[in-house]
Amino acid sequence: MVKFAIWATVQAKPGKESQVESFLKSAQPLAQAEPATVTWYALNLGGGRFGIFDTFQDESGREAHLNGEIAKALMANAKDLLSGDPQIHKIEILAAKQ
Repeated sequence: MVKFAIWATVQAKPGKESQVESFLKSAQPLAQAEPATVTWYALNLGGGRFGIFDTFQDESGREAHLNGEIAKALMANAKDLLSGDPQIHKIEILAAKQ
């Protein structure tokens, strides 16, 4: 069972919701290219809020993702698309149905 995860949320600037959604959808191939990323989800939480949930086998995979291409692209576009900094949480999975 995977134990390591990231839960991140972002808030789109007013009028930028569709651009944030498009950005997240475009990141899927980057996530698929990360060998240490077990699962990756981009979520529309409503009201201009979006979430990203990822899982990893170990801490090194999680760190590789946090320093990878998706994170770089998100930070490069953050000032234009987001109303604040992404809220990133390193979390531990306690139980899962697989």
